[in-house]
Amino acid sequence: MTVAPRRTALDATHRALGATMTDFAGWDMPLRYGSERDEHLAVRTRAGLFDLSHMGEITLTGPQAGAALDFALVGNLSALAVGRARYTMICNAEGGILDDLIVYRLGEQEFMVVANASNAQTVLDALTERAAGFDTEVRDDRDNYALIAVQGPASPGILKSVTNADLDGLKYYAGLPGTVAGVPALIARTGYTGEDGFELFVAPADAEKLWQALTEAGAAAGLVPCGLSCRDTLRLEAGMPLYGHELTTATTPFDAGLGRVVKFDKQGDFVGREALQAAAGRAETAPPRKLVGLVAAGRRVPRAGYPVVAGGEVVGEVTSGAPSPTLGKPIAIAYVDAAHATPGTEGVAVDIRGSHEAYEVVALPFYKRER
Repeated sequence: MTVAPRRTALDATHRALGATMTDFAGWDMPLRYGSERDEHLAVRTRAGLFDLSHMGEITLTGPQAGAALDFALVGNLSALAVGRARYTMICNAEGGILDDLIVYRLGEQEFMVVANASNAQTVLDALTERAAGFDTEVRDDRDNYALIAVQGPASPGILKSVTNADLDGLKYYAGLPGTVAGVPALIARTGYTGEDGFELFVAPADAEKLWQALTEAGAAAGLVPCGLSCRDTLRLEAGMPLYGHELTTATTPFDAGLGRVVKFDKQGDFVGREALQAAAGRAETAPPRKLVGLVAAGRRVPRAGYPVVAGGEVVGEVTSGAPSPTLGKPIAIAYVDAAHATPGTEGVAVDIRGSHEAYEVVALPFYKRER
C-alpha cells in the first residue's frame, strides 16, 4: 500500500504559483517555481521565500527539560539562554549521527527541537525514550506549526515592514515571539542558505495569510518564491551539511569536522559519550577521512556517491555535488583520505562515469557572505 505524501498548509499556494512538486521525506514539496538558478541568485542578492513546513517540531516542557536534552543530545542545552537557539546533534550509543537539530529555548522550562523531515519520527522516538527518567513531557508538535523562511540580504527590510518586533536586537541563532502581518509567530534568525534571514513558526491556519503578506511586502525588493532545489545549492555553497549525505549513522560529528557541537564538559552522562570521546581522539591523531570542498576545473557535475581518485586510487567519495550559480562552476563536498585533504592538494579528480575529471581541494565553505 502506497501512502500519499503529506501536504503543507501552503500546498494550494504552491500549485497556484506553478511549482514543480516533488515527494520529499513523505511530503509533497515545491522543488522549483521557475529557474533554480534565478531562485538561488535571488536569495544571494535580494530575498527568497521558502515553505519549510515539512520540518519536525518536538517540544519538551517541565522542570527537567534541559537536563533531559543534555542527556539525549551532544550539546549543553540547559546552559542555553531563554530566547536563544543552538545547532546540535543527536547520536546513537556508537556515536553515529541520528540527526542534526536546532534547539530553541522558549522559556525556563520549555524547549523546541527542530528535526529534519526524514528523521522527525526517529528523533521523536529517541527523545521520548531518553527523557523517560526525567521530569519532562515530550510533545509531538509537527501538526501545530507551519514554517516559512525569508532569506537573503533584503530579508530584514522586508520583515520589518510587516512586524513591530525588534529585529535589530535579534541576534543570529536567537528567536522571539512576535506578530508578523497580524499573525502570531516565533521569529527566529536562523536559516540554511548562508545568508541573513528569518524562519517564522506559525499556526498552519495562518500560513497562507503570512505567505501572501510577505510576497506583497517583498515585491519591490525582488523577493521570489524558492523551492527545495535552490535551498540545496545555497546550503552546499555555504558548506552546510545535509543529513543522509555528509551526516549519517556511519559518521560521527568529529568525522564531519563538527566536533565543536559535542560538549564533554557538561554535567552528567549523555548518549554516545564514550564512543564520541574515542572519535575525538582519532580525529586529532589519525583521522581516516576529512570533509573537504572540491571545485571543478571543467564543466561536468559530480553527484553523491561518485569516487574521488588520486594516482589511480580511490581516496574518497562525493557526498553532495551541484553546479554553483555563485561560483559559475561545479562544486562538491566529499570525504577524502587525510593525505589528500589539504587545500591546494594537486592530482585529485572525481570519477564521473569512468572519466577522471580534475578538481581542486578547497576549504569549506565555498561562499561566505560579507557581514
